[in-house]
Amino acid sequence: MSVLQCSPREAGQVADTARRCGARVVEVDGPADRSGFYAAVAAQLDVPDWFGHNLDALRDVLTDLSWLPPGEVVLVWDDPATLAATDADGHERLLDVLADAAVATSHGERPLRIVLTGRT
Repeated sequence: MSVLQCSPREAGQVADTARRCGARVVEVDGPADRSGFYAAVAAQLDVPDWFGHNLDALRDVLTDLSWLPPGEVVLVWDDPATLAATDADGHERLLDVLADAAVATSHGERPLRIVLTGRT
C-alpha cells in the first residue's frame, strides 16, 4: 500500500524506521494553505528549479523523482485536516495528487509512500 493513514505516534515510528532503512523522509506539518504544503515539499525534497508551486507542478515532481538518488521517499503529512478546514477543495486535490504519485512510482527505483496522520 502506498498511502497509509495512522496516528501521529505511528507515523513517527514509520518515519524513524524509514530513515533507518535509508529512505528520504519528508515531513509536512499541517499547513493551512496549499502554498505552505508546496513550500514544505520543495524545501525538504530540494526540488528542481522548474517546480512551479502548484498542483500540476507537484504532480510532475512527485511522479518523476529521477532528480533524486535511487531509494524510497516517504512523505508524512501531519494533520491534513488543518488544510481541509481552510481549503476543502485544495485538500482533496492534494490527496488525489499524492495518491496518483504513489501509484505512479510504486514499481520504480524511487517509490513514494504517503503517510497521513489524524483525520483526512
